Amino acid sequence: MEIDYRWRGDVSDDELVELTSSHGGNPESGWWERVRPHSLGWVTGRLGGALVGFANVAWDGGDHAFLLDPKVRPEQQRGGIGTELVRRAAEGAARAGCTWLHVDFEPHLRGFYFDACGFRPTDAGLIALR
Repeated sequence: MEIDYRWRGDVSDDELVELTSSHGGNPESGWWERVRPHSLGWVTGRLGGALVGFANVAWDGGDHAFLLDPKVRPEQQRGGIGTELVRRAAEGAARAGCTWLHVDFEPHLRGFYFDACGFRPTDAGLIALR
């Protein structure tokens, strides 16, 4: 079966809670309703109607887009779904007029973002607010 990818595809909070739970994340009911109004767009990946992948794209209203919360169901990982979600997220941001797509990640994901997705290292700063 082929994955059905959609920019701004229909997705429910319950589906995102379940997807996040599937790989040991800490889902929060109501998260999607709270975050969605701040999103430039998002990419859904479905297999036989079931949500198997998701990536959110926030933005500053101008040149900068931010890849947030990409996730793929564990049994579907390492098959290119995450890479395709990121590719389509980048396309959606570019179509919206963004010049840059930023991403933050944990060190063990360097290979995925730098090698598979084409991001490049850059200097950045971070302040922990909590």
